Amino acid sequence: MLSVLPLIDPSVAELAPGFRALSIVVEAAPLINPSVAQEALERACQSVMAGGPGWGDAHLAAWADTFRQFGAKPQRTPCSAEALRKRVLRDGNLPSLDPVVDLYNAISIEYAIPVGGENIAAYTGVPRLVIADGSEPFDTMKEGVPAYEYPDAGEVVWRDEKGVTCRRWNWRQGVRTRLSADASHMWFILESLPAMPLEALTEAGDKLIEGLQLMMPGARIESALVGPGA
Repeated sequence: MLSVLPLIDPSVAELAPGFRALSIVVEAAPLINPSVAQEALERACQSVMAGGPGWGDAHLAAWADTFRQFGAKPQRTPCSAEALRKRVLRDGNLPSLDPVVDLYNAISIEYAIPVGGENIAAYTGVPRLVIADGSEPFDTMKEGVPAYEYPDAGEVVWRDEKGVTCRRWNWRQGVRTRLSADASHMWFILESLPAMPLEALTEAGDKLIEGLQLMMPGARIESALVGPGA
């Protein structure tokens, strides 16, 4: 079983006191029941349209405040959970992309929490949440062509030894480590601030694990809490 223990730089912990995350690593099995993800996504969209969790707005507002602290403009580049929620409120649903992506998007919008999904086999070294100096390459696509860009100095990013894997904390993932259902080793990170109860974070992780096990019977899954309370 592949072990993944992400590292949180102390400067990031100072920026967001009380930040904690659930790290889930998966050794995948054949995907037998992809409909599990679509059903989860539909339920999650209905939950958002009904108002979502009582603490959801406060959690997303806390993320917006955190983004402002490192110079991001959340109205233009919101956290991933806020971006998904806005699409659901606008359109009433989210289009299906990939069974695994649909499942973790469902968890994100139902629990108002940023959830990242990565092909951990594409990583070099362990995932690290750091404050960028601006020299770290980030692989992306521009006008359909592979391209590189660089984070702003002072921006919070996820990275490995090769470069940035997700910009502005959890705003936009790179191409190199992008996850799909055909990955053999998967890593998920559910990121919370104190406005989200710890029990809700645990529940969100349990629901993600349950969905993965239903879709991929025989998958091996481990989870660990990162940050205060771990």
